[in-house]
This record gives sequence, C-alpha cells and structure tokens, in this order.
Amino acid sequence: MKTALIVAMDNERGIGKNNDLMWHLPVDMKFFKDTTSGHVVVTGRKNYDSIPERFRPLPNRENAVLTRNAAYEAPGALVFPSLEACLKHYADETERTVFIIGGGQIYKEAMDAGVVDELYITQVDHRYGADTFFPAFDESEWNVETILEQGKDEKHEAGFRIKRYTKRF
Repeated sequence: MKTALIVAMDNERGIGKNNDLMWHLPVDMKFFKDTTSGHVVVTGRKNYDSIPERFRPLPNRENAVLTRNAAYEAPGALVFPSLEACLKHYADETERTVFIIGGGQIYKEAMDAGVVDELYITQVDHRYGADTFFPAFDESEWNVETILEQGKDEKHEAGFRIKRYTKRF
C-alpha cells in the first residue's frame, strides 16, 4: 500500500478557517482532482462534512471517512473509527494510492504515525488568518521537487507552488 498526503497551506501553515477552504485557486483544485482521481481519499468527518453536499462523495475516488461516531453515515463512502482501522482495511491495496486529504487532526495523526510515503504540498503565498494548521515536520527527511508553479492572476488571488516530497529512507 502506498500512502500519500495532499494539502494546501498558506504562509503560516494554515489549511482552513471555520471548517472551510480559505482560497479559490482553480489550478490547485484541478491538480487535487487529477492527482487523487481513481485512488482512495481518506478524510476526517468534519472535513468531509465541509465538502459541498453535491460533491460528496468525491467522484471517481473511493471515499473513506474517519469518525468516532459509530452512528455516522456517509452514503457512497466507507466509514472507519480510526486512521489505523482505515489503513488496515487498505493494507493489501496495490493498484491505488491511499491519499490522506485532511483535516488538521488527520494530517497530524498520519504524520505522527509515520505512515506517509509521499507528500503533495501546495504552498500558497498569502496569510489567511487560519484556525486549523498543517503540522510541522522535519523536511530534511524528505526529497523535495517543485512540480508546479502558478502566479497570481485574474483567476488566482495568490500565487502558489506545489511540491512533491518523497521519503529519503
């Protein structure tokens, strides 16, 4: 099983505010969609609930939702009580990548557990006053390459670059 994490964050590591995205960046949204299509996406319940209903579950992906609420239902998605249970379910997955897509608590859990093989991080050149943040990590443990750069323009309120991190060992 290959596990990846995909996130966009601002200059203060902010990833969300009031359980919502803080920016509208079409090229980044297309990158997210193209990168995760055909794979598994794992999200926490609050993050899943923040996705507009008409887009739930995310199309062309197997959706997995993490929640401690045993009664929670997410039609069209699998529900797991923990990240550990979810990853155990996908342990024999060989065709698809398991993408951790948020939110903050799930990112922290995945990074702390050391289960992530690859990171896709969009660094947005702005500060948004977030209330949810991506955890700090030791970048020296990763090989890094910039795979996309987008300047500020009429469709993008801020410039950004997307970096791909792969484990060094």
